[in-house]
Amino acid sequence: MALLTLGINHRTAPVELRERVAFTPERMVEALAELRATTGATEAAILSTCNRTELYLAGDDDCAPQVLRWLAGFHGLDASELEEVLYTHWDTDAVRHIMRVASGLDSMVLGEPQILGQLKDAYALAREKGATGSFLSRLFEQAFSVAKRVRTQTAIGENPVSVAYAAVSMAHHIFSDMSRNRALLIGAGKTIELVARHLADAGVRDFLVANRTLERAQVLAESHNGRGILLSEIPDHLAEVDIIISSTASPLPILGKGAVERALKHRKHRPYFMVDIAVPRDIEPEVADLADVYLYTVDDLRHVIEENIRSREGAAREAENLITAGAQDFLAQLRALDAVSTLKQFRQRAETLRDLETEKALRALRNGGDPETVLRSLARGLTNKLLHEPSVQVRKATAEGRPEVTEWLRELHQLEAREAEADITPEKL
Repeated sequence: MALLTLGINHRTAPVELRERVAFTPERMVEALAELRATTGATEAAILSTCNRTELYLAGDDDCAPQVLRWLAGFHGLDASELEEVLYTHWDTDAVRHIMRVASGLDSMVLGEPQILGQLKDAYALAREKGATGSFLSRLFEQAFSVAKRVRTQTAIGENPVSVAYAAVSMAHHIFSDMSRNRALLIGAGKTIELVARHLADAGVRDFLVANRTLERAQVLAESHNGRGILLSEIPDHLAEVDIIISSTASPLPILGKGAVERALKHRKHRPYFMVDIAVPRDIEPEVADLADVYLYTVDDLRHVIEENIRSREGAAREAENLITAGAQDFLAQLRALDAVSTLKQFRQRAETLRDLETEKALRALRNGGDPETVLRSLARGLTNKLLHEPSVQVRKATAEGRPEVTEWLRELHQLEAREAEADITPEKL
């Protein structure tokens, strides 16, 4: 069985394309079912975040073209649009890749911890829907174990710099004293929770949190002495806020150019700072064309992230060594499992032959056969049947120019050692 990872991320594709390939939570179950039914993949999981969309598959070793066609078709794209930005990793490389992703080494923010939770959620959903089997389950569990070692045995997670932190850092370019500014946070997930925390640390004291579910918005807002509102109430409060940071799973924009234009008329040229972390985007790109609006996407946070990468290069090298060891350990486990399966088949065949010869011997004894003759016949018949097929295959392999088969036979049965032992007679002891 082949292992394939196929996807796009912040390094290979801009946000404009990533948002077109993102999977919404509402369609994820449908996607998992289609993916397995149409591509030849026996096991599958899908990870979709603001920075990446990746498919993890176990199945035929020629399934990549079908997967590409399915991915493009599911999102209404031409396959040629994806070919230039898509990456594929097979087998050992795929194992290393998923471990790097889980450990935060493939993230825009080197070592950021959120991706591990997102990967765990992706695996949990795929397992719940029966899309994963023993192969991917073992891989994900090993990846999570390696990520834990990376987190605890290296400094990759010290002084964490997340996308949320980078977004708040950029706000300092517009507002030197953020204690005077009011923030509107759109969404109530983990990323927005981090944004709220970093804004509070930066001095923001006045929060609005808008969400599809009012209760979740209120819980998050009240933890920072703010107020929760529904998404539908955003236009009523736009003129009151200075900082807008959004991260939802909405398939369509939540904040449009018209609403921002109307709010600007009441602001007397006071600037807006906006960061749209979501993929697909929550804020219409045309909002950036308005005067006094500074709109950034997740891709615009790159220069803040680069400083983080430089500060963690040493820890990253240590983490890569742990990932290499983890990948080797996983592949060794797979090889051992394959050996167990083969040995089980070998033993079952030997036991079948044993039972057949034993039954023949018992029939001979019941018919009055001489026990010694029957016993010798049993031993001879069992030996011949056990050795017949291996002997045929060894002769065939030798004739085909594959002498290594004969060498394996010698090693398996320690033939040279036993020949030496045969020379040891009682007189020599």
